[in-house]
Amino acid sequence: MKSSFFKLLAKLNKALLPSFTKQRLDLSKASKIQLAIFGWRLYVTKRALD
Repeated sequence: MKSSFFKLLAKLNKALLPSFTKQRLDLSKASKIQLAIFGWRLYVTKRALD
């Protein structure tokens, strides 16, 4: 149940949120909101793969 929720959430993130790795964003120069989005995507992806 929980993993299917995170898999759905990961698909929504992929469709709605920007991909900073494809944009070649330097994380040392990223704004706070960009770091928050990056962290959120990382958290959801990790949980979906478990």
